[in-house]
Amino acid sequence: MFLLFGFRTVIHQLGHMMRACPACGNTAAQVIAKRVTKFTLFFIPLFPVRTRYGTQCTYCGASYAVSRNEATSLAAR
Repeated sequence: MFLLFGFRTVIHQLGHMMRACPACGNTAAQVIAKRVTKFTLFFIPLFPVRTRYGTQCTYCGASYAVSRNEATSLAAR
């Protein structure tokens, strides 16, 4: 009997905002995203294992982790 299990990460975009990037200093769109890693059994996602929030600069590609509260407040703007 074989058990096929693993992890799958899905990225959900929560919104965009115009902001100065801390890495490159350019004012560019920042993508606010939520990454959810789920445990899968026979390629069926069962339950979330880890959830992370972050922003990514569309100009230079630098990404930064943010807290859940900060991500939701930035996406609401």
